[in-house]
Amino acid sequence: ELVSCVGWTTADELYSCSDDHQIMKWNPVTSETTRVVKLPDDVYPIDLHWFPRGIGGKKQSQAESFVLTSSDGKFHLISKLGRVEKSVEAHCGAVLAGRWNYEGTALVTVGEDGQVKIWSKSGMLRSTLAQQGSPVYSVSWAPDSDKVLFTSGKQLIIKPLQPNAKVLQWKAHDGLILKTDWNSVNDLILSAGEDCRYKVWDSFGRVLYSSQPHEYPITAIAWALDGELFAVGSFNTLRLCDKTGWSYALEKPNTGSIFTISWSIDGTQLAGACGNGHVIFAHVVEQRWEWKNFEITLIKRRTMKVHNVMNEAVDLLEFRDRVIKASLNYGYLVVSTSLQCYVYSTKNWNTPLIFDLKEGTVSLILQAERHFLLVDGGGLYLYSYEGRLISSPKYPSMRTDILNAQTVALSNDTLAVKDKADEKVIYIFEALSGKPLGDGKPLTHKTEIVEIALDQKGLISERKIAFIDKNRDLFITSVKRFGKEQKIVKIGTMVQSLAWNDASNILCGIQDSKFTVWYYPNTVYVDKDLLPKTLYEIAASEFGRSAQVLSFVGNQVTVRMADGSLVHLHVSPYPAILHDYVSASRWGDGVRLCRFVKDQTLWACLAAMAVANKDMTTAEIAYAAIGEIDKVQYISSIKDLPSKESRLAHMLLFSGSSQEAETLLLQSGLVYQAIQVNINLYNWERALDLAVKHRTHVDTVLAYRQKFLEDFGKKETNQRFLQYAEGV
Repeated sequence: ELVSCVGWTTADELYSCSDDHQIMKWNPVTSETTRVVKLPDDVYPIDLHWFPRGIGGKKQSQAESFVLTSSDGKFHLISKLGRVEKSVEAHCGAVLAGRWNYEGTALVTVGEDGQVKIWSKSGMLRSTLAQQGSPVYSVSWAPDSDKVLFTSGKQLIIKPLQPNAKVLQWKAHDGLILKTDWNSVNDLILSAGEDCRYKVWDSFGRVLYSSQPHEYPITAIAWALDGELFAVGSFNTLRLCDKTGWSYALEKPNTGSIFTISWSIDGTQLAGACGNGHVIFAHVVEQRWEWKNFEITLIKRRTMKVHNVMNEAVDLLEFRDRVIKASLNYGYLVVSTSLQCYVYSTKNWNTPLIFDLKEGTVSLILQAERHFLLVDGGGLYLYSYEGRLISSPKYPSMRTDILNAQTVALSNDTLAVKDKADEKVIYIFEALSGKPLGDGKPLTHKTEIVEIALDQKGLISERKIAFIDKNRDLFITSVKRFGKEQKIVKIGTMVQSLAWNDASNILCGIQDSKFTVWYYPNTVYVDKDLLPKTLYEIAASEFGRSAQVLSFVGNQVTVRMADGSLVHLHVSPYPAILHDYVSASRWGDGVRLCRFVKDQTLWACLAAMAVANKDMTTAEIAYAAIGEIDKVQYISSIKDLPSKESRLAHMLLFSGSSQEAETLLLQSGLVYQAIQVNINLYNWERALDLAVKHRTHVDTVLAYRQKFLEDFGKKETNQRFLQYAEGV
């Protein structure tokens, strides 16, 4: 008989239920199959979902019980050994789907009677969430378990659990919707329907991708846990797709319709319940990693092929267990299998460094130049390339299973994590100690943050973090939080994707219909008006809406287009060379480079870098080259100032940091200059305050004020000035 549902307990064990009333257990590694239990003859199983594994802090290595919904209107809680612990009358007509929430604290069931019901862990009815006039075929929990997504004919409905909250409802397909899935990592929704299409939506109900119509209705659709891939099942059809919708692979197995697809916990394989009584197993292979001249492909589950395109050398890497995740960057390949982690240097493929993993299923690997980060269900672990555990940062209400490359960023000295509990917060850690950076307060933005990235070069005191918020605005700020620096400055709008260069602090991103490179993002802290002159932009309308920057290595940017193709863009090599000169304080070489290239953008970068590093001579040359005469005059007037302190203070003024300039002058005892600075900025109150406080030059302040009022033909109205004017 047809197989109606399948579900994995561990990465190597699958349970399946069929209309022949049997529950079978499969081990794809040893190819063993055993019958667990035969259900009563009136129970036709429809849907199965295992109780989630990581519950209440204690991680179980495997799921211990599952919920099975059936055509007789009941759902059954069944143990791993096949004992029916409890059967509950739930709906009139068949119970079409049942799903545990992510914490395992509640169960939602939907039925042919159009009802959506929430049950407690032990199977007691908590509430009836909704009542429709038509059967509800599929249901999914929101990532935070606070909303439920269900189908109603051609409509999708998202209903929050709390009463009186706004319900979101939209027409999603032209035919009946058969299956939905909502991923907890990327917060995207899948739907599949009898109109023979599948679609990808965001959680606001906006369509991100809509497939071409297939020959047959789409009967199954499911996300891999990490949210990078999803699988689609139809009549004699199994398709593997990227999260943006395009297809990696299409298989035409002889299965009949595939009714359910279930991904294993590590995301390397999936199983399908087939209409002809088969259970189909499929493995994801052929993933590819590229870095400089190396191209690595996973050709079998336990074998990688390394291809060096410069000398056509090919190496095969064999692993003991199947490969789960891998990452290639900064001259190292890091591979995690189900039990171990391998670190290869690209200089030597023969002797990897191997160490054992505690938890097993690694969900994310991130690399920096000096170390790499492994993320699994249990935490964040930072390792050196010698395989030594450096630190394991923790933050309150930590949920590591939902982190991905957009929400974690790593550099040589800093680790940043965007939190899920409060989307406006970024936790920043010192990499070597794993402790929160600075005063321990996280970085907080005014709206929800979508993607974060840390720059890779320079000192920790100048480390910058760039992030995109929900409105697709790009911001930059310092990770060290003190004083003025913690301004969060907006440097771009409508940014879909971003990446820092691996070798110098250059940022690139895809903006609305342009590809933009910020050659020196730090400009915003030095001379804000200069920022537009330090950008490089090319029209990129052909990139489409969901293009992603994959990497920015050397002067090559790799972009994944909306249709899945890879495009390589080249950026001028000169800004990177200029960055190197400046970090080595070789100002003369920097000026020569700019004169040789004769490019306004490069001169603008040099001007900003010179001001940032307080090199006045170079700044003067660079500003002259881009024709900013007023700034050249100001800088030459600064150079003529007598004391070092006042020169520094005027440099700070030049960058717009008037507060710091004043503080510096007062500390150096240059009270009159501090007063003069405030008078020049028309900060009359502050100038008077300083004069009175230091008992000096009160008359000067009053004289300037009087002249100012006479020039504008106004009368003095400020009480304090009137009061002191009498005394002088």
